[in-house]
Amino acid sequence: MIRIILLQTKVYYDKKIVYNEWKLTFKQLIMGFFSWKTQDTNRSICNSFSSRITFSVTMKDNKGNSWTDENYDGYGNFGGKDFYELLAEMNGKKTRDEGINIWFGNEPFISPNLNENPDLPWTHSKPEECEDQGFFYYDGEDEDEDYNDDY
Repeated sequence: MIRIILLQTKVYYDKKIVYNEWKLTFKQLIMGFFSWKTQDTNRSICNSFSSRITFSVTMKDNKGNSWTDENYDGYGNFGGKDFYELLAEMNGKKTRDEGINIWFGNEPFISPNLNENPDLPWTHSKPEECEDQGFFYYDGEDEDEDYNDDY
């Protein structure tokens, strides 16, 4: 399931708005983020638009190739390689759309691994999706603490 989270704010179609001290275009707001949890530490892979600091994540395929990203953008690209495109390639397909269909389909598949430790070997497991899409973090005390009300 792909979720798109809409922000409660004024949106101006031809202007940029400020959110968490980042300038976001309308396109960035309506595009859904993709994110997962790292398989070795179970940490949510926050994206560069989040209020949390990004960290190094390595994506690895079943052939031993790896791509490391220090500042994940939230759109499925790790170190210049698209997660869903790699997923498609690992399963005998070619396109990102085919990879998305594989991920959200009902057939068994092999998946890229996402780890903080770049030295870990690939395993036949898939990363768990981040319920917050790497962007929203609620610590249970104050749900508004990650919001900047000064739009």
